[in-house]
Amino acid sequence: MSDHTYSTHLRWEGSTGAGVAGYAREHVAAAPPAGEVPLSADPAFRGTAGRLNPEQLVVMAASSCQLLSFLAVAARAGVDVLAYVDDATSHLDLAAAPPRLATVRLATTVTVAAGTDAARVRHLADRAHRECFVAASLAVPVEVTTRVRYA
Repeated sequence: MSDHTYSTHLRWEGSTGAGVAGYAREHVAAAPPAGEVPLSADPAFRGTAGRLNPEQLVVMAASSCQLLSFLAVAARAGVDVLAYVDDATSHLDLAAAPPRLATVRLATTVTVAAGTDAARVRHLADRAHRECFVAASLAVPVEVTTRVRYA
């Protein structure tokens, strides 16, 4: 397998001259081929509520990676997945030294064709979790719970 390189571009302008309370947290990131993504800090840290923050992006990346890994594993196993929903969460643990995101929890619901073995679907979800590049790259645990629904 060849190396895969991922690049992004981030831009911020302003002044920190007025101290920690005085500078803007708004910034823009871009990654080809997508356009710019407006970002900020969490509103609890003087960020803008209408923008995504880095913590959300980490949780979103773990969720997206699990989805893509699961779809690949299921397709290779011949399991017909019809829909996939994930309500992913984490929280900032300010008591940790240094403060960090706590466990990322992925609560997935997988809809499969009637007659599909639910235990097999959960096994494939576990396998996909072990193959997820993002979860393997994070310093915090990523936990996956999989609920199986039938169409």
